[in-house]
Amino acid sequence: MPLFHHEASEWQAIDLPGAELRLLPGWMSAVDAERLFRALREEIPWEIHRIRIFGREVDSPRLSCWIGDQEATYVYSRTRFEPRPWTASLASLRARLESLCGTRFNSVLANLYRDGRDSMGWHSDDEPELGARPTIASVSLGATRVFRLRPREGKAAARSLELPSGSVLCMSGDTQRHYRHDLPKMPGLEAPRLI
Repeated sequence: MPLFHHEASEWQAIDLPGAELRLLPGWMSAVDAERLFRALREEIPWEIHRIRIFGREVDSPRLSCWIGDQEATYVYSRTRFEPRPWTASLASLRARLESLCGTRFNSVLANLYRDGRDSMGWHSDDEPELGARPTIASVSLGATRVFRLRPREGKAAARSLELPSGSVLCMSGDTQRHYRHDLPKMPGLEAPRLI
């Protein structure tokens, strides 16, 4: 099982007005992050979800799987997702993240970005099932990708963060109410990423 090198006191606060964002780079060593990446890539039953964009149904530009407690159903883009059971590696990761972030997690949307052509468009994790002020912990494994945030209101520029393998980004408080986030395409990147 992966070794976790950093404690909650080593979080780096990300300064965004009205948001609560913390980054913990190097939470796992490179070796442990690679081991967990391989285990999750094999354990998770990856699917291509259909999403609704501008009134049309299209394939999501990444592989995903909704995993969680039995009652953790989720509606996204007019599709209801029933959770698949926790895998052994995800259950262990969940326990460590709960201790690290000081909250309970009942589900995870695992995403596999096969290369730089896969992406995630601008959105907020503001579905009613997640609660009014959700805490979302995002563990990055594999290729380093850029994660961007921009205010939901106004025309302020997006803030870009590089999320290396083995890092954890925790979004909480009013972050989802005030900000949207995305994971843009990275032309030329051939390596996969899992979060």
